[in-house]
Amino acid sequence: MASTQLIFTDRAAHRAWLARQAKLPAGFRVGTARFEFVPREAPKPAKMTLTLIALDRPTPDFAAMFTRNALPGAPIIVGRQRLDAPTLGAIIVNNKISNVCAPGGVATAERICRDAGGLLGLAATQVLPSSTGVIGWSLPEAEIVLALPQAVAALAGDSILPAAEGIVTTDLYPKIRRADVGAGSIVGIAKGAGMIEPNLATMLVYLLTDLAVPRVELRAALQRAVETSFNTISIDSDTSTSDTVALLSSGRVPCDDLAAFERGLTQVCRDLAEDVVRNGEGVRHVIRVTVRDAATPELARALGKAIVNAPLFKCAVAGNDPNVGRLIQAIGKHVGAHAPTTDLSRLRLRLGGVEIFADGVFQLNPEKELALVAHLRAAELYASAPPVAGVFTAAVDFPPHERCVEIEVSPGNGHAAATVLGGDLTHEYVSENADYRS
Repeated sequence: MASTQLIFTDRAAHRAWLARQAKLPAGFRVGTARFEFVPREAPKPAKMTLTLIALDRPTPDFAAMFTRNALPGAPIIVGRQRLDAPTLGAIIVNNKISNVCAPGGVATAERICRDAGGLLGLAATQVLPSSTGVIGWSLPEAEIVLALPQAVAALAGDSILPAAEGIVTTDLYPKIRRADVGAGSIVGIAKGAGMIEPNLATMLVYLLTDLAVPRVELRAALQRAVETSFNTISIDSDTSTSDTVALLSSGRVPCDDLAAFERGLTQVCRDLAEDVVRNGEGVRHVIRVTVRDAATPELARALGKAIVNAPLFKCAVAGNDPNVGRLIQAIGKHVGAHAPTTDLSRLRLRLGGVEIFADGVFQLNPEKELALVAHLRAAELYASAPPVAGVFTAAVDFPPHERCVEIEVSPGNGHAAATVLGGDLTHEYVSENADYRS
């Protein structure tokens, strides 16, 4: 759950809030460059943004986690090698093309790191590559190399907002979160809207801190933070080939309280994870499933994922229709297939705080039905806009509020708990993914 419940009246209010969150920790600079190119695989004009995140001096204290997809992008292959590097000095990110299974993709990524490093006084192994966008296309290496000097010239140490804007693809708006810890800070940005089912993160996330946290502690803290944030969300049950969560420390501010640092890091990750769901492709409702009293933590999380990934239930939520039969079937489907010995005789369900199932039967009446509809409507981010030329598009480019469709599940057979976030399934999602490349 986000640390605060924010409400934005319009895009300007949201942008002003982003700007207040965006102050960079000491020791970092960001710069971007935008250029046009023609993809070889689809020869028509396209635009790409390069985003450069650079430290004032290379740091030994960095961490990263990557996708578990068995066919990862070239930047993931290179990034895993970078984990053994003595120091890291920069991250170079491109959108539009993800450099996944493209001919010569790894060599291309390494050459771009070499050229970026040359402009920054770094070795190629001190630069982490990151790419997001269309799978299967080749990076326009020549155009990227020509744009690198512009990105380097744009490096500035005041705001991370240009980087947050530069990494987006189908996102409706940039995502920034921060936590102040003692005299230092943690600032994070995220890109993610579709292909979200973390078997790590299924997105691009960059976390920067000026707090001096050693590499071993930094990596352990990131792993724990990811487990309770990015690994508890889903938009569409598809795991990306390009997931990256990177954390860098400039070491400029002493860290006297590692526990406070980890609390701040975890909150930033949880807030960004919720932002990613709220900005999911076509998402008009965020669904939060809180599972309590489950036999194991694994079952608790799996039940939450089963609910937020159930297509029929997601469609019902999109239409503000409290069709709770679809909720029951999703739970029963998962238990029947994956945990058939689970006793559901004590199962209890609440939707929007209203009890809807107990003692093996639904607990519904006309008054409850009205309350359930009201809860769904109150959680709606925006009403569906009429299609233009048969295409549905989002009606807003900012998050109006942080309310969720709240579902509580209690199997009543243990003490384990988990919270999972997901989104509904709308016409906009289908439209976005029907013509994503074209």
